[in-house]
Amino acid sequence: MTDDPLRLLLVDDHPVVRRGLRAMFDDRSDMTVVAEVSGGEEALAAVRRGGIDVVLMDLRLGAAMDGVTATRRITERPEAPPVLVLTTYDTDADILSAVEAGATGYILKDAPPEELCQAVRTAAQGQTALAPSVARRLMHRLRDTRPALSAREVEILGLLSRGMSNRAISRELFISESTVKTHLVHIFDKLDVDSRTAAVHAAVDRGVIRME
Repeated sequence: MTDDPLRLLLVDDHPVVRRGLRAMFDDRSDMTVVAEVSGGEEALAAVRRGGIDVVLMDLRLGAAMDGVTATRRITERPEAPPVLVLTTYDTDADILSAVEAGATGYILKDAPPEELCQAVRTAAQGQTALAPSVARRLMHRLRDTRPALSAREVEILGLLSRGMSNRAISRELFISESTVKTHLVHIFDKLDVDSRTAAVHAAVDRGVIRME
């Protein structure tokens, strides 16, 4: 068991957020920030250079590569460091996307410092670290007796909320328009609605997606 501090990579497009996180971790003896970047491509480059134990990843990076894509690219690498998502969003769509991309944990930015630090330690050990509210959402999803929306259906709902047509959705997801229509039939049935607008409202009310 080594006594060396955990080496962290901060990935966030807000300098003030990175500065605050660095200051918090610099006050600790068991973890240290070895690099900080603002975008997904920079995060991949930092991981390739090595020497990182845990990546703290924001989901909205405001760059060409978002946090979910960066997480997937990182976790696909051999012996990749665990990725701990650190974000302000806790909708089903965000959580499912991050988990499917390979994130080891999911923590909200308003978490108390000690909770965040414990999540970093847990992630470094390869174990799942979830914010209490995120864990509750996942448990509620498992216990909900209503038909669960699939990850693809949640993704389509997110595109619907942006006002995208069936054709635009098919191009975005590289699927046929008929497949999009089939997904919409299933979505309407599961949400007990009969229109695209009603489906979006129902999904937002459930916390499945958030309005952009």
